Amino acid sequence: MYLEKIKKANDIKKIEKEHLGDLAQEIRDFLIRKISVTGGHLGSNLGCVELTMALHLALDLPKDKIIWDVGHQAYTHKLLTGRGEGFDTLRKYGGMSGFPKRKESDCDCFDTGHSSTSISAGLGIVRARDLQKQDFTVVSVIGDGALTGGMAYEAINNANKLGTNFIIILNDNNMSISENVGGVSRYLNAIRTTENYLDLKNTVYNALIGLQHGESMVKGIRRVKNDVKRLVVPGMYFEDLGVTYMGPVDGHDIQKMTRFIKEAKKVKGAVLIHMLTTKGKGYEPAEKHPARFHGAEPFEIETGLPAHPRTKANYTDIFSTVMIKLAARDERVVAITAAMADGTGLKRFRNIYPERFFDVGIAEEHAVTFAAGLAAGGLRPVVAIYSSFLQRAYDQIIHDVCIQNLPVIFAVDRAGLVGSDGETHQGIFDLSYLSNIPNMHVMAPKNKWELSDMMKFALQFDGPVAIRYPRGEAYDGLQEFREPVVYGKSEVLYEEEDICILAVGSMVKTAVSVRKMLKDIGYTCSLVNVRFVKPIDTKLIEELAGSHKLFVTMEENVEKGGFGESVRSYVDSLPKCSAKVICTALPDMYVEHGSVSVLEEELGLTDGCIAKRIVTAWAAVEHV
Repeated sequence: MYLEKIKKANDIKKIEKEHLGDLAQEIRDFLIRKISVTGGHLGSNLGCVELTMALHLALDLPKDKIIWDVGHQAYTHKLLTGRGEGFDTLRKYGGMSGFPKRKESDCDCFDTGHSSTSISAGLGIVRARDLQKQDFTVVSVIGDGALTGGMAYEAINNANKLGTNFIIILNDNNMSISENVGGVSRYLNAIRTTENYLDLKNTVYNALIGLQHGESMVKGIRRVKNDVKRLVVPGMYFEDLGVTYMGPVDGHDIQKMTRFIKEAKKVKGAVLIHMLTTKGKGYEPAEKHPARFHGAEPFEIETGLPAHPRTKANYTDIFSTVMIKLAARDERVVAITAAMADGTGLKRFRNIYPERFFDVGIAEEHAVTFAAGLAAGGLRPVVAIYSSFLQRAYDQIIHDVCIQNLPVIFAVDRAGLVGSDGETHQGIFDLSYLSNIPNMHVMAPKNKWELSDMMKFALQFDGPVAIRYPRGEAYDGLQEFREPVVYGKSEVLYEEEDICILAVGSMVKTAVSVRKMLKDIGYTCSLVNVRFVKPIDTKLIEELAGSHKLFVTMEENVEKGGFGESVRSYVDSLPKCSAKVICTALPDMYVEHGSVSVLEEELGLTDGCIAKRIVTAWAAVEHV
């Protein structure tokens, strides 16, 4: 009823105050209904419905700017800016993104998808505003989980003594993707149980002012104000960093939050408003199981259970089982995650070996250097991080792990196309950015058994190893091919002549289908399971070059800097070799959101597309 009145930005201001609670409930009902069909980030969005409403009531969009950290909690923002119809295509190819997108709306001022970035981006927009003598409000929203990332503190430090208005909203739900850990979490927990400083200060001052000599006592207190504040101000930590602290405030009290935001707009400097919210609020399954509803697949509304339950193990499940077995055999094995114990499959490891499990929070850079220290100390650390998040620790991989050639194992989950989360989450660069690092060794398993074998190999290897595997169901084909993993050696699955397919990891399954298509129309074709992307098996390639005129590389990675380019460079360097190389890889672009199957079709990575390309290439080679 009230949601229907929201057609564009600022329409919320037409809703009577007494009906704002009804609108909040309508928004929750709408989100639960839509996300149960499309999937998406439910828990975080249910938790910040009122917070978002308060922002829209206190600000004038799109003139004022809201920067959402990560951005997966911006669904209510999209609704309040007139994008309700887009939810039927949420996270689908060509449809509405699950994250803020500048190209989607003038009310989205900054694209986000990774954590701990909003304060830096907001500060940049503030400086741009002031340099151009413009007049608008900038608000950066950041979660308590994202506040464990060092980048957030670098930005806060830079905002010290800003001298111009900048608002930071701390959305504190005590739950990021996995349970928050560390000193920041403990500090915020203490704030949650502390009486509001402003109320206490007023009570003390009012009581003193009525006493004899009360005014002089108040003046004396004010002279030592900072010392007093350190005793009673819950947010003194932020104040010490030069940021005015307000709160904590009930993150589901629309009127109070709106008032706080309007007051914060008057501050000449950086101000942080601490809002306490409940992740998954209003939907019992999401409140009880926030991790499960962080990035939910389609589900049954009545029970919260998946609409399409998995029947087979995925690669993360296989990794989880292997880690427990390795730890049982070798006391040196330790596991590290960056706030993704559930997502990376390390939750079971944590339960069995809590003293050997380390969750460092959303701090990938620290995770990698911490692992380097563990390795230098004689342990065998396994760092489990999604491909797109591992990018954040590139310098640490080079400087702290690989220069010292330390035995750190990188379990690179969600490698390749991940689908609906879009550009910021596709794991399509890791083969390129890892392969060009000296001392790094890069592997990719063809199926679930090979993932296990590669983990065992990496544990015994004396140097850095990255094992990349995709999201989704683990391939259980080719079980009959299980040669021992030997350093730098590929596995020949089928050897014929003329055409040779060199497939990396997840693409081996596709390559089996491509080879069958080629065989069905009369071509002879060898198939190699690459195994090692770095170092490449140059000896095998040189041998095969004598009987094959066309090499076809297949990888779920961008072509630039990938495996295919390495093969092409090597083949071209071989004397008296006339073989040609075509690279089947992803184009030099960011891949938008959509199901993996649709993206593969659009990008030419399906078996049919690849087979047609090979036939065309062979015709050109054969007539040379």
